[in-house]
Amino acid sequence: MGTFAVTGSASGMGAASAAALRDAGHTVIGVDLRDADVVADLGTADGRRHAVEEVLALSGGTLDGVAAVAGVGPAMKDAGAVMSINYFGPVALLDGLRPALERSGAGRAVVIGSNSASTVPMVDEELARLALAGDEDAARERARAAQAALPPEIAGDAPSISAYATSKFALARWVRRTAVTPEWARRGILLNAIAPGAVLTPLMLGSTGDAADHDPDEFPTPMPLGVFGRPEDIAFWVHQFLRPEARFTTGAILYVDGGTDAAMRPDAQPTVMTL
Repeated sequence: MGTFAVTGSASGMGAASAAALRDAGHTVIGVDLRDADVVADLGTADGRRHAVEEVLALSGGTLDGVAAVAGVGPAMKDAGAVMSINYFGPVALLDGLRPALERSGAGRAVVIGSNSASTVPMVDEELARLALAGDEDAARERARAAQAALPPEIAGDAPSISAYATSKFALARWVRRTAVTPEWARRGILLNAIAPGAVLTPLMLGSTGDAADHDPDEFPTPMPLGVFGRPEDIAFWVHQFLRPEARFTTGAILYVDGGTDAAMRPDAQPTVMTL
């Protein structure tokens, strides 16, 4: 049995992922703002350092896998904080825990992104560039400036929608770029991402109200299966990506969204390689 770290372990997809791993007999080190083995704020540099130090101490310096699930949604009032939590938090955590994954000999890491990265037409490519360049201060400043310019009809319900979609877009780019570097791929550490759609979690309910009482066919984006996702639907794939048998998949972005992205962008994948 292995040892795994799961962020966002106190609720939603993080709690479901931690439960799936524990049910399989593994040791799980939960990380969250409260009710976790490691209490840390991944939206701050100090919190990230603390989380890495504590996870390393509790694991003895060796991890079989990391599930970076923690995140916030578009209803959060501070767009700058959304960038810090959703992008800089998981990136710093995975960078800090990479040596522990290497020591296991077959480390696995999975990141929770979002289909909003490809289905919300408000991704700010300059903001994504700043994030990928590691400039957190500039990214926070730009995210807040974009938030201030939002039309009132959007700002009322989703004040951080652009930062949210952009943070998940940048995170997917980071996974694709990082997974194939020698420090990860040639050290036997696999890195993949899951892009959930409308999943009934506290994060989603905080953005849309009581979605459990809504008709999926009236949701703002297409729902081809006619149902909302559950945290356990995401936890299943988290577990699969973290299994030792998942030895030939890295740099993948798996959409677990009931077909939403395919319905909205049926011809987006695959794209043609041009010379």
